Amino acid sequence: MKLDSSHLSYCTNIHPAETWEATAEVLRSHVLAVRERLLAGGELEDGAPFAIGLRLSAVAAEELLAGERLERFRDWLAETNTYVFTINGFPYGSFHGTRVKEQVFLPDWSDRARLEYTKNLFRILSVISQPGTGASVSTLPGSHKTFHPQEGPILAHLVELALFLDELAREHGRDFHLGLEPEPLGHFENTEETLAFFQRLHASAPEHSEIIRRRIGLNYDACHLALEYDEARDSLDALVAAGIRISKIHLSSALALDPRDTAALEAIREFDEPIYFHQALLRDPEGRIKRYPDLPDFFQALDCGEAAPADFREMRVHFHIPLDTAPEAPLRSTQDQIQQVLAWRRDNPDACNHYEIETYTWGVLPSSMHRPVDEQLAAEYRWVLANA
Repeated sequence: MKLDSSHLSYCTNIHPAETWEATAEVLRSHVLAVRERLLAGGELEDGAPFAIGLRLSAVAAEELLAGERLERFRDWLAETNTYVFTINGFPYGSFHGTRVKEQVFLPDWSDRARLEYTKNLFRILSVISQPGTGASVSTLPGSHKTFHPQEGPILAHLVELALFLDELAREHGRDFHLGLEPEPLGHFENTEETLAFFQRLHASAPEHSEIIRRRIGLNYDACHLALEYDEARDSLDALVAAGIRISKIHLSSALALDPRDTAALEAIREFDEPIYFHQALLRDPEGRIKRYPDLPDFFQALDCGEAAPADFREMRVHFHIPLDTAPEAPLRSTQDQIQQVLAWRRDNPDACNHYEIETYTWGVLPSSMHRPVDEQLAAEYRWVLANA
């Protein structure tokens, strides 16, 4: 749906779907049901087109490109008055119901399989996207620090993609762009590391610097940068000042607490589940950050006396919390960071026009926060619209 001159969707990675058939069923059922809720509530005008933030696995993308499926999907979008302006290309394979953790970073950008998968996503967008919306794909921040990747192949593959996208743009008259998404313990994870990485990317192919600047940008995930304690306005201003394109902004919220509160430390155990990474970052009064790769690592350190939570004033955990709500006290969310992002958007309306609600953790939320998924999504839209 439109958010002034921008486009707003929710990411369908919240729904389990690894094949094209399963993805198509998600679109027919949940996506249209969310739209009906927004129509009924008056948040979406009757007859207004509804945007879809699509998630496609590598298998689903290959299936969609086979035969006449893509043309039939394009026709379905027209018949239902829906449109796709962005695809989440971070999870290559299974994303629900099985251990994901670090596997979501594989294959990384040092592997040509990641490049070919991403090219497929843009080939799909070249057929189904609309000329005036632009077309973006979000992806991982190159790799994961624990993989100790060689950066040369990562940079080479991104440059190759930029050239591919520039040619595709000339052929189809679309504004195609990739958004690299910083995440805790990613190859680059905060504003400082992001600025340095993009400097190295441009330096790796100075003859193509303008094309890279146009086609390779950043997917700014509000949850991820809040985890790094980067103030949203300062971070976004620094990225724009460096000439980095803000390809897309994920409206997402992290879990937060005071680690000196023993009741809060006990309460976060309910969020320790085995599917997704839940990196934990603690900040002390001097601004130093202690990182734990996952909640079990923090609890192990806590239980054996190696962690010293009393030395810190804030703890944030990578667990996407619904935008419109917060966990019960003494826990809270980083909702204020999204409000900062939306305030920045009001002051910089032309800096980015792709926005996506991304609370993929619905299936693993504690029971106290659980409600029907379509109801949650509609409520998150309403919160964004009320705060935009």
